[in-house]
Amino acid sequence: MRYRDNLPMILKKVSCTIRPKEKIGIVGRTGSGKSSLGVVLYRLVEPCGGSIKIDGVNICDIGLADLRSKLSIIPQEPVLFSGTVRSNLDPFNLYSEEQIWDALERTHMKECVSQLPLKLESEVVENGENFSVGERQLLCVARVLLRQCKILILDEATAAMDTETDCLIQETIRNAFQDCTTLTIAHRLHTVLSCDRIMVLNQGQVVEFDEPSKLLANENSRFCAMLAAVENKISIWWLDAELTCGQTRPLVFTQGHSVCNRSFFPCFDTPAVKSTYSATVRVPEGVTVLMSASRSAYSKQDRVFQFTMEYPVPTYLVALVAGDLQHADIGPRSRVWAEPCILTCAVSKLGGSVECWLNVAEGLFGPYVWGRYDIVFLPPSFPIVAMENPCLTFIISSILESQEFLLIDVIHEIAHGWFGNAVTNATWEEMWLSEGLATYAQRRITTEAYGEAFTCLETVFRLDALHRQMRLLGDNNPVSKLQAKFEPGVNPSSLMNLFTYEKGFCFVSYLSQLCGDIKRFDSFLRAYIEKFRFSSVIAQDLLDFFLGFFPELKESCVAQREGLEFERWLNGCGPPLCEPDLSAGSALTGPVQHLCDLWGVDAPDPQVISTFDLSSWSTFQTVLFLDRLLDRSPLPQEVMSLLSSCYSALLDGMNAEVQIRWLQIVVRNSFYADLPRVRSFLHKHTSRMYTVPLYEDLCGGVMKCFAVEVFYQTQARLHPNLRRTLQQILFQSSALNTSTAPSLLTSPPSAPSSPTDPPANGTIALRDVNVSA
Repeated sequence: MRYRDNLPMILKKVSCTIRPKEKIGIVGRTGSGKSSLGVVLYRLVEPCGGSIKIDGVNICDIGLADLRSKLSIIPQEPVLFSGTVRSNLDPFNLYSEEQIWDALERTHMKECVSQLPLKLESEVVENGENFSVGERQLLCVARVLLRQCKILILDEATAAMDTETDCLIQETIRNAFQDCTTLTIAHRLHTVLSCDRIMVLNQGQVVEFDEPSKLLANENSRFCAMLAAVENKISIWWLDAELTCGQTRPLVFTQGHSVCNRSFFPCFDTPAVKSTYSATVRVPEGVTVLMSASRSAYSKQDRVFQFTMEYPVPTYLVALVAGDLQHADIGPRSRVWAEPCILTCAVSKLGGSVECWLNVAEGLFGPYVWGRYDIVFLPPSFPIVAMENPCLTFIISSILESQEFLLIDVIHEIAHGWFGNAVTNATWEEMWLSEGLATYAQRRITTEAYGEAFTCLETVFRLDALHRQMRLLGDNNPVSKLQAKFEPGVNPSSLMNLFTYEKGFCFVSYLSQLCGDIKRFDSFLRAYIEKFRFSSVIAQDLLDFFLGFFPELKESCVAQREGLEFERWLNGCGPPLCEPDLSAGSALTGPVQHLCDLWGVDAPDPQVISTFDLSSWSTFQTVLFLDRLLDRSPLPQEVMSLLSSCYSALLDGMNAEVQIRWLQIVVRNSFYADLPRVRSFLHKHTSRMYTVPLYEDLCGGVMKCFAVEVFYQTQARLHPNLRRTLQQILFQSSALNTSTAPSLLTSPPSAPSSPTDPPANGTIALRDVNVSA
């Protein structure tokens, strides 16, 4: 089947037999052809080949009225017409009042309708707006029940419902249509687990068709992969008061990247589709709601917030947070939102810098089109460092400890206002189009605001991390491609790695070098934003526009330059084909490398080492030094003892980005003297970015018992999602059910004491630190 003669096939080579009264679930990714099965079954589009037979009769051999009178469909959007309840249920007066009330009772709507002033003769306004969405859908179910058709199609029938209404409608459908052959096109995979068989579609073809138990038993099945991926795609994070910064009121936030918002509201899970949106949120007393919207209003009397995003955005950029939030203005178009206990700190850290950064960015890339740029600081349970939601950046409060990391993260999210939000990658496989360009833009902003040396230092630090990951993965690992490929059922967020950011940045830097003048490249980026604003692009769009903007480069065939071909940049594995010149940062990076070299000899000279004052270094210099020491682990115990005596107390007073790197050195080198510092750090910090790397290192070495003990002491203050992750690291066993939120474990299997002496033997199995940009 195809929708027009000149379009590709939507359904092809579909061959199956469905038995009478069988319940079939139909699943697949967006665009796989699920809804097209209903379209062709109703002959809204005629098949261009093959045949569909019902009870041996080819549906193309009978009239449309005869065919459609034997079928019933419950669509995703319930349809009610202006009129009465009766006319909506029985528009042709074919059924008795007793039959209508029976249908209403079986769909749990009898009580609702009987309470209306005129009961069945009560008015239904246009689109049924005087009924809730759930009630409208149940009335549609009652209408179908009256018709008593033998074939029922459910096209995402509960996708727009809350979970409670979803369960009610699913139960109604199961009980009321037991004698029907049912085809359920599923948005939520759990709704088809009770079906007799499940059909998995991919690109218009049936790739799996079997009983749910058999599909789930096969770990390599597409359905199993889809279900496993869905379990990790939760958008809404509910925090009890104990998990917030102030520990006084609960808080909820959403995190939609990349396809998690499908659990928040029905939506396309592709960045190629953009739309405006509006939302109405009713809240309890004392709760403030924020959304990534360009306009908002609040009715204090009704406790209702209304939001509108007037510019088209991909669905992953729709975000919400609600809780005890207060604000302070930090510029003419910016304000900080946070819980009261951290608001003053957040304001003092940012001051008037945000407006300065926005002005620099506008000078480079053109007008900031989103109006406001507000920032909300979220509790440590926020699963990533920051998220570039339009008009409202989400950022983890833990980052407030480090001024330099906070600066970089906020500027990076500002850069997304142009690269990622205004112009978006059209496919998940090319996320570098957002992140690589945003990283380049971020560094242009920091160069203008803080000088080239600072930018070079930060870039060296990030590229070090990239090469560290490259050593871990190997030069031929496909995740190092800029145009990475992934199989259906794989969470696209798994492709977000340092290559997306840093290899993408190096490619953009290479393009800027080709044009020979960074200011000319700034002009190109302004023109690129102007042309593609509010649209989604692929890499070829960017490169074609680049070569069109610089025709002399196209004439000299730079895209095919040997060893630096554009195609090789995009589809070649391994590190960047070339890196930008970072020598301008040598005054900052040189002392770091010199000190690393001094520590790299068998017997470091304490007198020479003492001439380096780490307290005068910037955070990026210190973490670069510690990362390079971490690369040299394991170190001799004498060196570790000297390192500890020189730096341990000093590093204790620095921010968490510095501390975690020193503590990883402690753990990877089994330096037991500083283990109490590890315990103190894990008791204080409950965010994923600081806990997971340390627990992985503890369990990868000989300190697992210590890690288990600390986990039992701190688990009550960890978000359930993080708790599950750490349980998987600590107790990698199928006995631990991680599919549901576990209750708190009250006592360890055996209460281990803190180790005081190193083991007599055994080699430490080290895991590399997870570094995210």
